[in-house]
Amino acid sequence: MTDNDTRPQDPEVAAELEGVPSELTDGGDVQAELLEALKADLEAAKQDVLYAKAETQNVRRRMEKEVADTRAYAATAFARDILSVADNLSRALETIPAELREDDKMKNLVAGLEATGREIEKVFASHGISRIAAKGLPLDPHQHQAMLEIPSNDVEPGTVLQELQAGYMIKDRLLRAAMVAVAKKPD
Repeated sequence: MTDNDTRPQDPEVAAELEGVPSELTDGGDVQAELLEALKADLEAAKQDVLYAKAETQNVRRRMEKEVADTRAYAATAFARDILSVADNLSRALETIPAELREDDKMKNLVAGLEATGREIEKVFASHGISRIAAKGLPLDPHQHQAMLEIPSNDVEPGTVLQELQAGYMIKDRLLRAAMVAVAKKPD
């Protein structure tokens, strides 16, 4: 060993360190630099692990939200299709004159149609499908589609006067806009 060699003088330790480069066993700047580099690498690895955990958690949350949305809105396409059936049933009931509603031959038919209408409304409600309120309310472009304007002095311009076709929501999303007639100032 030389005077500059800082290897341990204990023969057992010296034997263990035989073959280890001296820059790893020197107490000088090289060892301190190596230690600092290792500490920096360790911190970088810890940060990478934290970022990976956070990303994994974000992906899991997004997937949970997508699964929940898929469950909640899975019936959207079917619900849109069945709305026309509900509209037709509603129109059929509206066209039955009052005198036929009281006729003994038609009474059971009308009662059956009304029961079917109530059942459709019950099924809609159980799946989060609700009718949009329209008549007498201000036009809401997010829920109503103005089909025509009617001059009126009785209400404010932009107020829904008539519902031409019912609109529906599925939970918090628009399923179908209500088609309405709105008031305008008379000429």
